[in-house]
Amino acid sequence: VLTPGEEMNGSGNLMDFLDEPFPDVGTYEDFHTIDWLREKSRDTDRHRKITSKSKESIWEFVKSLLDAWSGWVVMLLIGLLSGTLAGVIDLAVDWMTDLKEGVCLSAFWYSHEQCCWTSNETTFDNRDKCPQWQTWSELMTGHTQGAGGYLLNYFLYIVWALFFSFLAVSLVRVFAPYACGSGIPEIKTILSGFIIRGYLGKWTLLIKTVTLVLAVSSGLSLGKEGPLVHVACCCGNLFCSLFSKYSKNEGKRREVLSAAAAAGVSVAFGAPIGGVLFSLEEVSYYFPLKTLWRSFFAALVAAFTLRSINPFGNSRLVLFYVEYHTPWYMAELVPFILLGVFGGLWGTLFIRGNIAWCRRRKTTQLGKYPVLEVIVVTGITAILAFPNPYTRRSTSELISELFNDCGALESSQLCDYVNDPNMTRPLDDIPDRPAGPGVYTALWQLALALIFKIIITIFTFGMKIPSGLFIPSMAVGAIAGRIVGIAVEQMAYHHHDWIIFKNWCRPGADCVTPGLYAMVGAAACLGGVTRMTVSLVVIMFELTGGLEYIVPLMAAAVTSKWVADAFGKEGIYEAHIQLNGYPFLDVKDEFTHRTLATDVMRPRRGEPPLAVLTQDSTTVEDVEALIKETDYNGFPVVVSRESERLIGFVQRRDLILAIKNARQKQDGVVSNSVVYFTEDAPQLPASNPQPLKLRRILNLSPFTVTDHTPMETVVDIFRKLGLRQCLVTRSGRLLGIITKKDVLRHMAQMMNQDPESIMFN
Repeated sequence: VLTPGEEMNGSGNLMDFLDEPFPDVGTYEDFHTIDWLREKSRDTDRHRKITSKSKESIWEFVKSLLDAWSGWVVMLLIGLLSGTLAGVIDLAVDWMTDLKEGVCLSAFWYSHEQCCWTSNETTFDNRDKCPQWQTWSELMTGHTQGAGGYLLNYFLYIVWALFFSFLAVSLVRVFAPYACGSGIPEIKTILSGFIIRGYLGKWTLLIKTVTLVLAVSSGLSLGKEGPLVHVACCCGNLFCSLFSKYSKNEGKRREVLSAAAAAGVSVAFGAPIGGVLFSLEEVSYYFPLKTLWRSFFAALVAAFTLRSINPFGNSRLVLFYVEYHTPWYMAELVPFILLGVFGGLWGTLFIRGNIAWCRRRKTTQLGKYPVLEVIVVTGITAILAFPNPYTRRSTSELISELFNDCGALESSQLCDYVNDPNMTRPLDDIPDRPAGPGVYTALWQLALALIFKIIITIFTFGMKIPSGLFIPSMAVGAIAGRIVGIAVEQMAYHHHDWIIFKNWCRPGADCVTPGLYAMVGAAACLGGVTRMTVSLVVIMFELTGGLEYIVPLMAAAVTSKWVADAFGKEGIYEAHIQLNGYPFLDVKDEFTHRTLATDVMRPRRGEPPLAVLTQDSTTVEDVEALIKETDYNGFPVVVSRESERLIGFVQRRDLILAIKNARQKQDGVVSNSVVYFTEDAPQLPASNPQPLKLRRILNLSPFTVTDHTPMETVVDIFRKLGLRQCLVTRSGRLLGIITKKDVLRHMAQMMNQDPESIMFN
């Protein structure tokens, strides 16, 4: 039995039960922001503990080595799993896209291309025709030609498309609502320190992988590249849970997710370096040097894995490999820059149209019928896409054909040039020639495809199925670029005596490559929509292998960014973050207004005073009442209500857990027990119940600014340190508090936007 004196001094070991951490302390609620500073200091403590223990025994030393290597192990696992999933998705998409048109009789799981490769009857000229591959009309009626066969194929194409998209939207709706969209806006928000539980869960991973295949195969105007970043981040989250170093520290977990995003782009495009730069430029919020190396390693492993699966069957990692290496000329920079302008304008049009449509979906009855919306858009897409050979095939195949140069062996319509019978040149050096009827047919079909893609993509992106934006944007640019390329080529051929062509176009020489224009157009449109620059150019040349075309790509990317920025600063991902009201402080935004911390802090004039705890005079009952009456995320602790000198800050969640734990485990804690945050227990009469020591959960170094700190500095502090809240003091006295939400609201107000659109904590 303790004497009253011992009880008062707090030397009883019951008092210090809280010096042992209890479960869930320091964790966060769903839809809350993490405190980066706190996570960082917790990781430093953990590291210090492991280092000091490692000198005690061999076993502890081995454990410290395992801890140090766990990061690389996680990267290896992420690379292997995301590479495998990407390979499986690529193969499944190929097969299911072809399933809409026909089936392979020798082995039904072969796609059209694989079916005719394995056939002995395939000739080089008709490489896509072989008896083993039959269209649905051949299989059912035995006829290939005629209106009946065409209509039957048309009907079945639409049926398959509707079936795939219905299956995709149903699976997303029933099993994993978070699996829809591209996922990049949410991943940017999560990496900035926000918590969305379940967004990177196992169910989301499984359903997203399956529905991504279905959505792309249905022929909708969407790509698989953005969603692959989400898939890779789900893999990252999955492996984080195996190591307590990452599962218990939200800050460390985000380092892994940054690297996983790089692996996602690496397998989406076969562009490992582009992936690392994409993660750095576009997705990540906090990117230390250590994360750069790890991202590099994860992207490398992922690319290796994908290459060993070899889904494209051409032993290449890249999607759209280009064979041409003809030089480009200075005069061509003019059409390249014009394509950049087109890309910027299309980016602006797309963002405005898509956001207006998504806002309409959120605010009207339309949002209540996601399945119907997907079915209608798929139906319209399939009906309009089938008659045009350029929209019927998958978007990746279309881009591949547009990037292609017309070699001697090409059978595409785009290569139907009039050949000169007197030509005695070697086959690989084909001069510019007049366009034949096939090229003119292709041109107007491409023009129709361009209008179709521009309009339908606005309505497709953001539906309740996985949908990426890279490939549709590139398709729009590639179509526009190819049309411009053919126009320049024909001008050069027919008017080679004009002054601009005279210097670089001899008659009978190959001087304009239309495929290059398609490549530049694709980069320009992708840049206009996402506002990427460096990573975009690297992805483009890794994607095509066209290393000598870096300057044209850079010119187009910069122009498209300038043009698009003139109409509005944010890219499509930032626009969607804003639309959804996520608390995202963009590093790229500049805050130029002359306001002070005192203008933003709460409480404002006329509001009740700040809810605070005192260091040694609040009872358990008072604390519980305060928690019940308010919904704040934490409370400042002061010396006393009179002095209001700041001691520290305590999180609401930790308080609730600590009191609940104390009531269960510690005898003598009742409603009128005093809660104290000091080292020693307060001097209380012996008749009082046992006090409760909560110093363990008190943050003794909360971030503070004075009331005269400019908001520009406060915004910078919030951005760079990833703060959750910041206390405002004057000569040591507590005046108020600024939270991340207050900062975002203030910024929205300054830009004349609705401050209430920021929804979460």
